[in-house]
Amino acid sequence: MINFKIKPLITLFFIVLANVLLAGNEDRVGSAGASQLLINPWARSIALGDASVASVTGIESSYINIAGLTSIKKTQIKLNHTNWLSSASIGFYSVGYGQRLDSTSFISIAVQSMSFGDNNITTVENPEGGIGVFSPKTSIINFGYAKLFTKNVSGGLNFKLISESISNLSSTGIAFDAGIKYIMDNQRLKIGITLKNLGPKMKYSGDGLATQVTYNSTEKNATLEQRSQPFEVPSLLNMGLAYDLLKDSIQSLNTMFSFTANSFSNDQYRFGVDYGFKSKSLAFNIRAGYVYEKNLLNSVTNTNALTGLTSGFSMDFNVGKTTAIGLEYAVRTSTPFGLIHTFGTTIAIK
Repeated sequence: MINFKIKPLITLFFIVLANVLLAGNEDRVGSAGASQLLINPWARSIALGDASVASVTGIESSYINIAGLTSIKKTQIKLNHTNWLSSASIGFYSVGYGQRLDSTSFISIAVQSMSFGDNNITTVENPEGGIGVFSPKTSIINFGYAKLFTKNVSGGLNFKLISESISNLSSTGIAFDAGIKYIMDNQRLKIGITLKNLGPKMKYSGDGLATQVTYNSTEKNATLEQRSQPFEVPSLLNMGLAYDLLKDSIQSLNTMFSFTANSFSNDQYRFGVDYGFKSKSLAFNIRAGYVYEKNLLNSVTNTNALTGLTSGFSMDFNVGKTTAIGLEYAVRTSTPFGLIHTFGTTIAIK
């Protein structure tokens, strides 16, 4: 039976769930900002097409479902790098730290940063540049907390600080995620629900919105500042199932499915499979996934740069009795940008 303290939380999820589903509108596709909030930085869950809403573990939970943070044994540190949109030469860097506080409480800190390289500064008078360069930057700082309510039920919150800037404009904002995870008594079937990127509108400000003007009547100079249109962050709802087809001391085979209800883009259906093999000193996993949405295969009406297929693998080596070091890789397909690679490493202290 579910603990009575958990029932109000589950009820709240389904109330908000209904509101989010009713708010969906295809006419709003592309109207939100801060789209970097929709990019998964972590290789293992990328390889599964982000379908692991019900089965995600460790630091990767800070993006997929914060409730999965309760799987951390003691401490976990993760570093990942992505060549986002491949030929676009955008560097996407991620670092995360997770810690068990006691038998039921867990915290995490994760930072993502995008580097777009140097770009020429241009003006009306200097359209060809030659007057310097600027480097656009975006970053997300995540603060997560998760709690194990019972041996089968966990939940958590993830608070985000969002920052975007160019040479003379910047925008900051906040958002949060909430997630819950339920493991059936047979330990094979898992259910996960998460609400992501809920927060107020963001707005740009800075000297880039100011223009020097001269009044004809007085011939005096003044500064005219334009108003920036506020924009919303891309909120969404994820609901997922995972089932262990095989799980013993040597092998495991986990299948998963999730549905993503996006407020500002097409809804998505995600499928993933994870096969694992482990020995005394090594654990090896190979993963594959697929993400489908409306018009995905239509080059004329498609609204997503990604084409759905994902895959990857990881190797975890035991170093001593209490430490494991993992190497991980994932690839996403994109048209017309090519293959998007993510590499990373994980250090876990048990």
